[in-house]
Amino acid sequence: MKTMTCQQLGGPCDLGHRGETADEVIQAQDKHLKDAVKAGDETHRQARQEMKFRWLHPKQSLGWYNDSKAAFAALPED
Repeated sequence: MKTMTCQQLGGPCDLGHRGETADEVIQAQDKHLKDAVKAGDETHRQARQEMKFRWLHPKQSLGWYNDSKAAFAALPED
């Protein structure tokens, strides 16, 4: 298991997301952003919009995805 924070994934806070793979952590970040915005947390709105764009335009977002996967791979195990 490894942990990446919301901030490491482009968000505004230091909430940690744990997962076995980068994809698990990215999906946890997506859920976190959805939940935060739904609860009225405006600090997460821009990051949520950017994540929505990435899901809708994966080819254009490949750089972010590859960077996130590389950052995850470089992390030590928890």
